[in-house]
Amino acid sequence: MITEEQLDQYRLNGTAIRVRRDEHESNDVAGIIVAWDDTHVMVRKRNRRIVKLNRAYRYEPADGGEASN
Repeated sequence: MITEEQLDQYRLNGTAIRVRRDEHESNDVAGIIVAWDDTHVMVRKRNRRIVKLNRAYRYEPADGGEASN
């Protein structure tokens, strides 16, 4: 699960992230982190819609940098 520190760093830096929900790339969600709680993360997609995702998914920078579970 992604840590509070990683989430805060991504949010403060405005880092574009990719959320890998399963092995199919078509199911990935891209956007920026706007909020979170103990079990969920709110991500603003490029079309400005907000999605609520489980923190257990894999979050990584959209540029293909360091991954985190």
